[in-house]
Amino acid sequence: MALYTLPRPSSARLRALIAFVAGAALAASFAPLSLWPLAVLCPALLMWLWQDAAPREAAWTGLLFNAGTFGAGTYWLLISVPSAGASLWLALFLMLGLTGIMALYHAALGYGCARWLPRTGAVRSLVALPAAWLLVEWWRGWFLSGFSWLSLGYSQTDTWLAGLAPVAGVYGVSAALLLSAGALTALVSGTKWVRVAALAVLLAPWGAGAALRGISWTHRSGAPVSVAIAQGAVPQDEKWLEANREATLDLYQRLTAQAFGTALIVWPESAPADTANDLVPWLTRIYRDAHAHGSALVLGVLRAEGGVSDSDPVRYYNSVLSLDAQVGWYDKYHLVPFAEFFPVPPFVRSWLRLASLPYSDFTRGAAYQPPLEAAHLKLGTTVCYEDGYGSSMLEVLRRGGADALVNVTNDAWFGHSSARHQHFQIARMRALEEGRYMIRAANDGISAVLGPHGEVVARAPEFRPVVLVSQVIPLTGLTPYAHVGNWPIVGLAALALAYGLWVRNDRLWRTRSGSAGAAA
Repeated sequence: MALYTLPRPSSARLRALIAFVAGAALAASFAPLSLWPLAVLCPALLMWLWQDAAPREAAWTGLLFNAGTFGAGTYWLLISVPSAGASLWLALFLMLGLTGIMALYHAALGYGCARWLPRTGAVRSLVALPAAWLLVEWWRGWFLSGFSWLSLGYSQTDTWLAGLAPVAGVYGVSAALLLSAGALTALVSGTKWVRVAALAVLLAPWGAGAALRGISWTHRSGAPVSVAIAQGAVPQDEKWLEANREATLDLYQRLTAQAFGTALIVWPESAPADTANDLVPWLTRIYRDAHAHGSALVLGVLRAEGGVSDSDPVRYYNSVLSLDAQVGWYDKYHLVPFAEFFPVPPFVRSWLRLASLPYSDFTRGAAYQPPLEAAHLKLGTTVCYEDGYGSSMLEVLRRGGADALVNVTNDAWFGHSSARHQHFQIARMRALEEGRYMIRAANDGISAVLGPHGEVVARAPEFRPVVLVSQVIPLTGLTPYAHVGNWPIVGLAALALAYGLWVRNDRLWRTRSGSAGAAA
């Protein structure tokens, strides 16, 4: 027996408006606003709008929902692209292009769910639809280099669901949110027993997260290590001016001298405005002084290779250099499309040069690189937004035995926008998943030391030169997520979706068989 259900609005335009507004509101669930309940309520609204919707309408409302999310959530491209020297029109084109691609993912999701999943019932709301949504989120996180920004799970770094991150990763947290959203949908549209099941599904992940929140999955493997982050806060529009080169070098030399005596000093991404190849005497002098005071260095710096012949062109790397008892390099693997490399045909690359648009090409490093060793730490290293690829960071724990993490970044491209806060939230999720301290050095913020539960141990003020001094504890052992990665949660989602597809087809077969029997 069906109870009272909340009907969808009869107006198609009103349904479209609700989808767009709900999608835009979802962006507020992430930092800096962190209105985390919206990560349940907004997906639930879209699931409700998809109830009994035709495939075309479901595709349209899904498209509008994600257009709202990524329009509101990545508006900072209008700041970052012009700061690289491009026009506002190009920035608008790239933002609309990214938003459109992300919107198409949910258009396909809406169409597929309306076309092939059960139209109503517990299997749809509590099993198949959350699974399908999660698989799309995972897919966009790696397909064509991936864009995992604004994955639902990132919104929960300060809630009970954060306890699920070391067990199932960010996509496990997303799964809990989507199950909660599906349960809300079932609570307003299901039968009595469906609502009972929905209430259990709604409460279970939050209870599990609360129970797991205090567990420490890793354990100490050494004494605390003092660390210092040198935050230069060089304005992005001044950083690469030749006239400011010496001033930038002097700034980092002074900040480093202030930190002498701490075991490890870390600079942000591409801190000096030159390649390491042209700074060998200067770097040697700084390391000699640091070593005399008992300090090791980990420096974000560009480097070049090759160029000795026409058949060996110069290759540039966005790198991290460690200077201690031995020299180590980490070269960025996950490069930013259309910023650090241009995946376009040669004639388009020529046009980019002629149009004086920002054009550069870095070479990516190896997929696996051992941890950098400095100050008796084994540092799992990432550069800038590649800390958004959680599963690719696990190999350095398994094979390399990394006992701490370091991320060097330059979020000055984003000005005072929400992007730096979203990126900081991603870094906190990585510390949670891997059960490690993370040293995060940013050009003008947010520089911080994060704990193994994603907590902020120390944080530097933004937008001014400063030295942040704190400490990290080397940790060993693997969280459950570090052992298995994303495959268990993705596999479960695939099985759940397959079950939903089977239920829909089985119902159709039974309906047609019954109709044929009645006709006979």
